[in-house]
Amino acid sequence: MIKKIFLRAVSGFPLGLAIGYTISIITSLIWANGYYSPCMPELVLMMGSEINAVLLQALLCGLLGAGCAAGSVIWEVETWGVAKQTGIYFLIISVIMMPIAYITHWMEHSLKGILSYFGIFTFLFALVWLILYTRAKHNIKKINKTLQRQRNSGIV
Repeated sequence: MIKKIFLRAVSGFPLGLAIGYTISIITSLIWANGYYSPCMPELVLMMGSEINAVLLQALLCGLLGAGCAAGSVIWEVETWGVAKQTGIYFLIISVIMMPIAYITHWMEHSLKGILSYFGIFTFLFALVWLILYTRAKHNIKKINKTLQRQRNSGIV
């Protein structure tokens, strides 16, 4: 299990980096008036230069990807129910995401900003979870239907 967690973390790091970079491109297209804005201006001020800010953000995006990937082993603990898996995975990625979002200034540094960011994060987590759960349930129904047809036709 430890080896699986480590391997997922290693593979998740470049994925987190790629997703972070893609998000910076998308947000620049939307809000940067034709310019590329790789990170928040507050992060640049905090780090003393744009390159330092970009390096820190890249590292943190990689760590976020590694943490999400490593935490995904939760979904393979067959003795746990879906509610327990979901709760523990949400807790893991919240503990990773919230400090990173705070450090990178992806959220406003106020109680309102933190609560707003966490609310949006929770909503998006629930939305993605619901989509994946619905898709898995649909796939299970298809498999069961196929098995039932095979049983009825005498194949199984």
